[in-house]
Amino acid sequence: MMRGVSVLGFKKSGKTTLCRSLLQQLVSLGHAPCALKCTHNPGIDKEDTDTDQFLAHCRTVGAIAGRESALFWNDPRKISDMLAMLDGDVLVMEGGREHAVAPRVLVLRDPAEAGELSDPALVLATFGPVRAPGLPQVASIEELAALVLERGFVLPGLDCGACERDSCAALAADIMAGRATPEDCATRHVSLAITVGGRPLTLNPFVERILASGIRGLASQLKGFGPGPIDIHID
Repeated sequence: MMRGVSVLGFKKSGKTTLCRSLLQQLVSLGHAPCALKCTHNPGIDKEDTDTDQFLAHCRTVGAIAGRESALFWNDPRKISDMLAMLDGDVLVMEGGREHAVAPRVLVLRDPAEAGELSDPALVLATFGPVRAPGLPQVASIEELAALVLERGFVLPGLDCGACERDSCAALAADIMAGRATPEDCATRHVSLAITVGGRPLTLNPFVERILASGIRGLASQLKGFGPGPIDIHID
C-alpha cells in the first residue's frame, strides 16, 4: 500500500501550487510520486482540443505526444479504479473531498473553510499562513513532505466493509486517531494476488474468496493437482 495525502482547498487557495511543490520535494528525496487530480469542472483541461471533440463521439480516446501519453474516458470512474492504475510510491491527490481514502492537508483562505472542506478527524495538517483552531499547521514544504512520508497512507476506496467498518473513510479516521493502522485494511491480507501489466489489482476478501475457490476448483480437475500454492501466469 502506497503512502499518500489529499490536498484540499477552494478555488485560488493555492492547492495546485502546493501539490506541485510537494511532488518536487518528494522527487528530491528519492521517491517516485504519482498524482491524481479530482475536479468538478465538466472537462479535464482539454477544452477546444481534438481530444474534447473526439470524446463527443467515443467512449475512450487515447493521446500520444512526444514523451507523454494519456487515456480519456467519456464516463466517470470510481476512485478505486483510478488508484489501481497509478504507478508510484507516494500519492499526491488534489481535491476529492468526497474520496476519504487518505489523510488531508487543507489550504485555507479563511479559518472557517476548514469545516466546509473536511471532517477534522481526517485532517493531517493545514498548510500556509491561514491557520484553523484545533488543527496542526505546517509551515514549510520540507516539513510537509516529512509528515506525509511518516503518516501518509492511501486506502483502496472499495468500501467493502471487510475491516468491520462502514467505509474506507471510517477506517481512515481510526488510523488518524491511532485506533487502527493501514494494516487493518483487509485487502492487505488476501491470499490471492493478481497483477495486470505489472500493476497489482486490489481485491476485497469476498472477491478473493470467490476467485480463489473457482481457480482451485478448476485446477483440481487437472492431472497432477495436489496441495500447495497455485501460480498462474498469462501473457
